[in-house]
Amino acid sequence: MTDSAPVELRFFAGTLEVRGAEADLLAVRALLHVDPRAGCHRAPAAAYPDVVLGLRAAGVPVQDGARRWRPLTLSVREPTPPRPYQQEALRGWQEAGRRGVVVLPTGAGKTLVAVLAIADVQRPALVVAPTLELVRQWSGVLANAFGVPIGVVGGGEHKVEALTVTTYDSAWMQMPHLGDRFALLVFDEAHHLPSDAYQSAATMALAPYRLGLTATPERTDGQHERYAHLCGPIVHRAEIVELSGLWLADYDTERVLVDLDDDERALFEEARACYRGFCADAGVRLGDPDGFARFLRLGGRSPEGREALAAYRLQRRLAFGSRAKLRRLGELLQRFAHEPTLIFTDDNATAYSISRRFLVPVITHQTRLRERVELLAGLRGGRYGAVVTSRVLNEGVDVPEAAVAIVVSGTGTVREHVQRLGRVLRKVPGKRALLVELVSADTGETQTSARRRDHIAYR
Repeated sequence: MTDSAPVELRFFAGTLEVRGAEADLLAVRALLHVDPRAGCHRAPAAAYPDVVLGLRAAGVPVQDGARRWRPLTLSVREPTPPRPYQQEALRGWQEAGRRGVVVLPTGAGKTLVAVLAIADVQRPALVVAPTLELVRQWSGVLANAFGVPIGVVGGGEHKVEALTVTTYDSAWMQMPHLGDRFALLVFDEAHHLPSDAYQSAATMALAPYRLGLTATPERTDGQHERYAHLCGPIVHRAEIVELSGLWLADYDTERVLVDLDDDERALFEEARACYRGFCADAGVRLGDPDGFARFLRLGGRSPEGREALAAYRLQRRLAFGSRAKLRRLGELLQRFAHEPTLIFTDDNATAYSISRRFLVPVITHQTRLRERVELLAGLRGGRYGAVVTSRVLNEGVDVPEAAVAIVVSGTGTVREHVQRLGRVLRKVPGKRALLVELVSADTGETQTSARRRDHIAYR
């Protein structure tokens, strides 16, 4: 045991300030760097638990002025009995030091795992979600679960409580001021966390306890390798096929190839030849990692390039929203006239076109939150038979009665396709869910469809 003064810890603007004798800091020296301007050692705030535990293990007394949280007394009102896989997820998280990522399909009850984790820790918690709609949902979930005031940071609000919900955008901007307030961070849709900007929402916080929740942890940029550093490793994982039938709705998927009309096919081939010819002349390979970015850069530098860009957009628009696709969509809407249906597109223009043609409500990023809530309530209550959307409903939509998803167009990412399937998998007695994917034959969509179906849920 050292006889020197205690090592002092302070939180400052998303960092941990450490002041003490060099001899006392040997056990944690690898975590620190010297800040000569402040006359102290410094580390990212996220190093706080390792610094504290390292100093204590070395027998060094610590004067902890960094954290501002205190223990809470929380109890879950009318608790929902956890399902076996939720219990396993919580146990795996606890055994990993209350740090880690839980991977569960959409509709499997990830929020209950978070509620149980908050009750287990009995410390202030910050829930971070990607959208204001999810912030609203989380606020309601926590208020109902614990019966305490819930803070909200984001969307024009800045009210901080022991249990607070915020967006990723607000979290990384506000963490220099909030990073000492919470012992537990819950990252909903945690696949957003490893992005370059959002990582700081984790690194600038002291919180020793961290829980990530996602249905689709893998990222195409490989940044999912950062989970272990930011909030902990994957501690529990269950896939759709493991839970369907008993805990999620049984489901089917249909892939429908649709031929372009003759005139649209002629336009498509002409447009494709134009932009592919430009790429060949410019030495651009669209299949390369930076191929499309090079195409965009070169396309803006000449009349030929701008013509190629316009041709690319035209052939894409024809494949995504052809007349034949819309006719088939009309047939599907008649087929499922009595089933709550979600229609997904890749872009707003197609979503608005479908809305006008079939007189169904549309939700895009331009739709105000209150209107969004009203439209989804209308679908849930049977006032609307279908809602069309671009990408904003890919994540975090609570529409338990939706039974049919129709994908008119989308990206090639597995995550998006799995999320869209997940929108209709919440279990309701007697429900068998269906995802129908419309694909324009003999276009780039056939390869796009193959890529996004590369998941166990579609095998």
